[in-house]
Amino acid sequence: MAIPPTLTVEDVMTKDFISVDSTDKVLAAIKVMTDNDIGSVLVTKDEKPLGILTERDILKKVCPQQLCTRGITAGKVMSKPLIHINADAGLGQASSLMSLKNVRRLLVMDKGEIVGIVTQKDVIKGTLETFMSLASM
Repeated sequence: MAIPPTLTVEDVMTKDFISVDSTDKVLAAIKVMTDNDIGSVLVTKDEKPLGILTERDILKKVCPQQLCTRGITAGKVMSKPLIHINADAGLGQASSLMSLKNVRRLLVMDKGEIVGIVTQKDVIKGTLETFMSLASM
């Protein structure tokens, strides 16, 4: 019986991440998120990543003050600094880093370039797949 290989972050990440500019209004970012059925967008300036805007950022920083209708920008409420992990890191490393930094999403880097985003859900799904594979042996 061969033991299945351990999954890496690269195996479970989302490769096609979506971004908004730091000057885009939060309402525009919300539309991008709902149109694409995603819970976060990368926030960039001159196409360079600055932070990440999540559903939680909007709920905690924008909605209580009713700022959505006041033209607040994504750059004002994004989470920063960006927390990243190497594409070849194991899922355990990703889970530990998320816990340590109290985040739910990590940017995935390979050779200094952003290649994707990995979420808590991705890590849980990949871990479950590994356990199911082991259980069926």
